[in-house]
Amino acid sequence: METGNGTKISIFLLGLSEEPQLQSLIFGFFLSMYVLTIFGNLLIILAVSSDSHLHTPMYFFLCNLSLVDICFTSTTIPKMLLNIHTQSKIITYEHCITQIYFLVLFSVLDVFLLTVKAYDRFVAICHPLHYTVIMNPQLCGLLVLVCWILSGLNALLESLMVLRLSFCTDLEIPHFFCEIDRLIPLACSDTFANNMVMYIAALLLCCCPFLCILYSYSRIISSIHRISSAQGKYKAFSTCASHLSVVLLFYCTLLGVYLSSAATHSSHSSAIASLMYTVITPMLNPFIYSLRNKDIKRALKRFFVTETSKGQLS
Repeated sequence: METGNGTKISIFLLGLSEEPQLQSLIFGFFLSMYVLTIFGNLLIILAVSSDSHLHTPMYFFLCNLSLVDICFTSTTIPKMLLNIHTQSKIITYEHCITQIYFLVLFSVLDVFLLTVKAYDRFVAICHPLHYTVIMNPQLCGLLVLVCWILSGLNALLESLMVLRLSFCTDLEIPHFFCEIDRLIPLACSDTFANNMVMYIAALLLCCCPFLCILYSYSRIISSIHRISSAQGKYKAFSTCASHLSVVLLFYCTLLGVYLSSAATHSSHSSAIASLMYTVITPMLNPFIYSLRNKDIKRALKRFFVTETSKGQLS
């Protein structure tokens, strides 16, 4: 990116801390979380793909969510680790825009997939006799495709809106990645259109899906109350507990980011808040889904037993 007089702009990511003695600790902390995120989500994908009993809509959407979480985390952490290792804070303008595109893409995809999973649970509990007819493979594939298309178009629009801005000087972002709501205020051109697009997108693509999730769970809770046996109620609720936990974790951390951004514009507090939904949540998701899920545990055990037997035979 160049200014009007041809001077090339440099972007500096200040990270979570500028204290030199903390860099090794931060590097180890983020590397550990990244490895756990990749490992945990890959285990979910392996478990579902290797067990034919898990080839159902619920686990199909879970696989897609795990893939998105891997991509979401990989958008930010590797660059941060590289910057710490090379003792550099610089990110190119092109890399910054690319990072913004994929961050918006995968964050909206997370929201959409959580909404689709809520619809899946709504159909399973409120219309169990028609579940296999309604949630057929064609519909499941179409829902995921629509999620990707809408997320991609929104990410492209928001990235192109950033490209139209001009920046006057070198930019310092008190963050460990290029977050769109941190970059836009640094522009020296009018940002009204960017802010409008960002707020409208947040309303349509984040708040509306959340309302759909709330509506789905209001119907689910109502259906569970009508179940006569305590065991039936427990079984119905247990199929939703993990998803509901992930929804609450994701939206609470996302809300924390924007409350933090509204409260302060020049400190590292919003960077720490962003750490929750960009790193912590994708890391915890596979553990939340697998710890209470006997099918996932059984599939993983069967997979490793099979692989061990193959290794011994060879």
